[in-house]
Amino acid sequence: MTDWNEHGVAADPGRVHTEGRMARVALEEARDQVAYLLGVQSRQVIFTSGGTEAVNAAVWGVQRDHPGPVALSLVEHSAVREASSRSGPVVAIPADQLGLIELDRVGDALERCRSEYGRLPALLHCQWGNHEVGTVHPVQAVVGHCRSRGVPVHVDAVAAVGHVPIDLTELGADLVSLSAHKFGGPAGIGALVLRRGFRIAPFVVGGNQERSRRAGLEQIGLARGFGAAATVLARSATLDGERQLSWEWTERLARAALAVDGVTRLGNPVDRLPHILCLAIEGVEAEPVLVGLDQAGIAAHSGSSCSSESLEPSPVLAAMGVDSERSLRLSVGWSTIQADIEAFEYAFSPIVQRLRSLGRSG
Repeated sequence: MTDWNEHGVAADPGRVHTEGRMARVALEEARDQVAYLLGVQSRQVIFTSGGTEAVNAAVWGVQRDHPGPVALSLVEHSAVREASSRSGPVVAIPADQLGLIELDRVGDALERCRSEYGRLPALLHCQWGNHEVGTVHPVQAVVGHCRSRGVPVHVDAVAAVGHVPIDLTELGADLVSLSAHKFGGPAGIGALVLRRGFRIAPFVVGGNQERSRRAGLEQIGLARGFGAAATVLARSATLDGERQLSWEWTERLARAALAVDGVTRLGNPVDRLPHILCLAIEGVEAEPVLVGLDQAGIAAHSGSSCSSESLEPSPVLAAMGVDSERSLRLSVGWSTIQADIEAFEYAFSPIVQRLRSLGRSG
């Protein structure tokens, strides 16, 4: 028998044999670790295959028993927008030029649901922080306002967990989605966290796993990796240190970029996630900038349709009134090193200047 089996990782945690019991212990230890990071009880945590499944499970679970309109901002992640649009009518919450969802706009959306559909929304979405521009939303105020009106709230915290302090019990949201790979855990596992006493139907059926809330054999190895990453970040000194370092690094990236004429910063520069920086670059399309940065050893991203699998440019940037074809998104994390920051500082300006000169000569 290999170490893999000896530790119960390959066994079914639903079985009563020794290996199954070992797998159950490993699974529940991981659940405890994730719950501790989030400030909730273990039984509130449902393991999923990632943030996308968690979002879909939240939307489907609410809509199955209480169908109705859904309120959300167009700066929400595509998983939120598409899952909601498939489940029923959607009422849009406008965002401002910083990508911010304002509380007054949320109140307006609730009233539009009542006037147009004769009822308040079945669910309202409010992401913790934007995944493209980093703007942090007033989630506490939004959740409190909606709870006072009896409107369930789902918070997409995928971009925020592991980067800012989060206490979900204090927040009081009905559903919260997250993904392990966004803060150093393995890809392929995430979680949907339910408020105590809040019940939804399971999105994935066919078994009694996860207390009959999500069918399918649990991935013990992924859960252990998820729990390990959560344990590291649950130490306040670690989270505070990483948050401070991420802030310093993205500010260095911003200074290097903004020193180039025609480059502006997108999103809220103050109330933002510390690890995300989004830029608009005048006169240059995103794709050649990304290629130039890649040749310099820098992996970046853009809202441009040319630089993604989608045929459409970023709806987040479009909702902010920004030309996504000339946008650049940079992020830092646990694997970022000093040399990565220095490489960008050295390479960015020459790449942009060269491309602009080529454009003028053409």
